[in-house]
Amino acid sequence: MSKGFVHLRLHSEYSLVDGIVRIKPLMSKLTDMQMPAVALTDINNLFALVKFQKAAFAAGIKPVFGADISIWDEESESVHELCLLAQNQQGYHHLTELISRMYQEGQRLGKPYAKAEWIKEYQEGLICLSAGLRGQIAKQGLKDGYNEAETLARHWASIFPERFYLEVQRTGRFGEAEYIELAVKLADQLDLPLVATNDVRFLEKENFEAHETRVCINDGRTLDDPRRERSYSDEQYLKSPEQMWELFSDLPEALENTVEIAKRCNLHLSLGNSYLPNYPIPEGQTIEGFFKQLSLAGLEERLQHLEALNQLSGSREDYLARLDFELKIINEMGFPGYFLIVMDFIKWAKENGVPVGPGRGSGAGSLVAYALEITDLDPLRYDLLFERFLNPERVSMPDFDIDFCMDGRDRVIDYVAETYGRNAVSQIITYGTMAAKAVVRDVARVQGKSYGLADKLSKMIPFEPGMTLTKALEQEVELREFIEGDEEADEIMTMAFQLEGITRNVGKHAGGVVISPGKLTDFTPVYCDETGANLVTQFDKDDVEQVGLVKFDFLGLRTLTIIDWTIK
Repeated sequence: MSKGFVHLRLHSEYSLVDGIVRIKPLMSKLTDMQMPAVALTDINNLFALVKFQKAAFAAGIKPVFGADISIWDEESESVHELCLLAQNQQGYHHLTELISRMYQEGQRLGKPYAKAEWIKEYQEGLICLSAGLRGQIAKQGLKDGYNEAETLARHWASIFPERFYLEVQRTGRFGEAEYIELAVKLADQLDLPLVATNDVRFLEKENFEAHETRVCINDGRTLDDPRRERSYSDEQYLKSPEQMWELFSDLPEALENTVEIAKRCNLHLSLGNSYLPNYPIPEGQTIEGFFKQLSLAGLEERLQHLEALNQLSGSREDYLARLDFELKIINEMGFPGYFLIVMDFIKWAKENGVPVGPGRGSGAGSLVAYALEITDLDPLRYDLLFERFLNPERVSMPDFDIDFCMDGRDRVIDYVAETYGRNAVSQIITYGTMAAKAVVRDVARVQGKSYGLADKLSKMIPFEPGMTLTKALEQEVELREFIEGDEEADEIMTMAFQLEGITRNVGKHAGGVVISPGKLTDFTPVYCDETGANLVTQFDKDDVEQVGLVKFDFLGLRTLTIIDWTIK
């Protein structure tokens, strides 16, 4: 019988503070090791969830969704962790709610924390691992003795009946042996199950230095700083089942339980559907009928105006036939609500002194958009194709690029939030990565190299979009020669290559706004600043669409602002 094992504690690059595991190479490695499943437990976020599921399914590996949660203990003013894994849809929903609440209500010094009572509130559908040395049982138990550890173990086991596991690790970190002795005794006395994890932060053992460099970049420390915390070991890599069985040969049940937990977690995110917010329509009417009625009335107004100016581009029948063709496609694809919502906030903007662009991109090819005054361009006059915007043969969400004056854009977003609900509207997250020039400077600083050397190296990398270190070396002979002749420069570049492209921070999409049919957290966890304001989704623009939310582009255009100032 093959000895099974599943990694249930793993931080990817999306942990932002300490993981350097990239999703696709992770799947390749798991495939090579013939491992059936893996859990992703980034710290206090679900940023990578959609990417993780898609990559896992593509590799034939079962994804287990979870997160490491930081808990702030009010009494002792200390922090401990729990690892929570979603068993099902309810568990996923609770994890989403909990993490969103941590950002909105639980931030301290810019970091999100849960309160212990919140865990109790959201426990259903979740399996809890005690988080090894970072957990409360280890921290308090090793300090205050067995009785304290037993009290805490009973407490957490009562919150997660039949779903609480004492987590043990052997990664060579200080205190692990004492904690394992304590955990084994607790398991024996209280009849609690053990589970073994490797608290994975990188794929290969030789990636440890790159991982430490990443941690120092985040913490603003240098590698040789004697004051910096050394919380990790070079054993926290993706070990094979064989290695884990060798490591825990004395605790086979702790390894068997990893497979058992993976079997108990059966969540499949539903992707590829579309969920539009509800646009209010008069009683007794269908949305399709109301949409058609408004479009015909709007077109009639436009035609009268064009006739008065002698600017009709064809007969009235041509316009009506085109409108009918577009309405049929829009209704068949289920998007009348999208057009009505866009029409509504553009109308509000125009009525409230916010300059709006005339329309651009593929959306300008829609006569319906022209009739509803979403755009101000007659598509027949300019021979614009509707099929570039919406095409039943290539099903994708409609996407109007709407330009607002920079000064008024936020007012329009505020109107939308007021209309559809503050908890249903947010902007969209973006992820910043370690780009070529910046990663060279960061690595040099962390390695304690001189500023002058870092500056010289960075300036040798061409400044152009999409530049990578590989491209720079191919293009710049001077750069290649400099690295070959300078040992310190070579050290910087060797490390920079390992970290280039790693996700390093989060930002806000320039124009993207999502409006959900209900609470945002039914579709995506949310992230926000320390004040609890400025909501953004935790999924980026591609993943937000995958989970079914519709993206609206509210683009701030300075040109419109300047034209407005000039006219005034």
